[in-house]
Amino acid sequence: MSATIAAEVLTGPQWRARRAAHESRVDGWIAAHRDRRRVGRKHPVEDFLFTYYSSRPRQLRRWHPGADILLADADPADFGRDYTLRSTGVTLDAARVRSRRGDAIAWMREVLAGTASRTPQFGCFGMHEWAMVYRQSADELRHADWPLRLTPAETAAVVDANRVRCSHFDAFRFFTPAARPLNVLQPTRSTQAALEQPGCLHANMDLYKWAYKLSPLISSELVADCFALAREIRTVDMQASPYDLTDLGYPPIRIETAEGRSEYVAAQREFADRAGVLRVRLIDAIDAAMRAGDQ
Repeated sequence: MSATIAAEVLTGPQWRARRAAHESRVDGWIAAHRDRRRVGRKHPVEDFLFTYYSSRPRQLRRWHPGADILLADADPADFGRDYTLRSTGVTLDAARVRSRRGDAIAWMREVLAGTASRTPQFGCFGMHEWAMVYRQSADELRHADWPLRLTPAETAAVVDANRVRCSHFDAFRFFTPAARPLNVLQPTRSTQAALEQPGCLHANMDLYKWAYKLSPLISSELVADCFALAREIRTVDMQASPYDLTDLGYPPIRIETAEGRSEYVAAQREFADRAGVLRVRLIDAIDAAMRAGDQ
C-alpha cells in the first residue's frame, strides 16, 4: 500500500454521520459542565475529567477518524494541520504526527502493555483518596466545599488501620506529607511503567489520558469510550472517598466497613475487565498508527 492510499475509505455521508454521532454523544457530557463554568460553580465528580486532565471539552468533541482512513468529499481545513488532501479525499498524515510526538508514543505503549501484562490487585480499597486528606485541616482539603463523612480524627484512624498500597504515581503525588511514608510503595514518574497494574482505578481512568494524547492517531470514538469509562470510575472513586457527597446524589461506599470494601472490590473488578478491553484496543490502535503510510 502506498502512502497515498488509506486502508479504509469513508464516503461523505458515512464520515459525517460518524462525526455527528460523536458530537452528540460528547454534548451530553459537557453541557452541564459548561453551564457550571459560566456561573462559577464546581462539581467534584462531573468536572474532574475536565480540570484534572489537560484535554478541554472542545477537544473531546472534535472528531477525528484515526490513522489510515480516507475521507471522501472532505476539506483538510475542516480537520486541522495534520490532514492532507489526496486525489480521492482527505487523510491524516500519520508520519507527521509520529515525528512530532517523538518517543512519547512508544512510552505510552510501554505503560499500556506493561499494565496489561500484570495480575490485577484489588486490596487497596480506595485508600488513596483518604491518604490525600490524612491529618489535614478543613481549609487544606482539595474539595473544601464538601464535608468529610467522618471527623478528621476518625478519618485518620481509617488510614492508620488499613495498609496503604497505592501503585499509581499520579495519585500518590497528592498524598499528604504525613501519609506518604505509610504507603507500601513509593511510586515515581520513572517507575510508572513498571508499577501500574490493571486493578487500579486511577490507572484505568487514565486510559482516557492516553487516548486523548494519542489523538488524532486514533479515532475519537475510542477516545470517547475511554472517557465514558473514566466518568464511571470517578463516580465510584468519590463515593469511596472520605467526602460526603450525598447531597449531590452519590451515596457513600463505606470502605471503613467490610461491606463497603466488598462493594468497592466488586466495582473495581468490573472496571478492570472493561478497562482491559479498552487497553487492548488502544495498544492495537497505536500499532496500526505506527504502520500507517509506511507500506
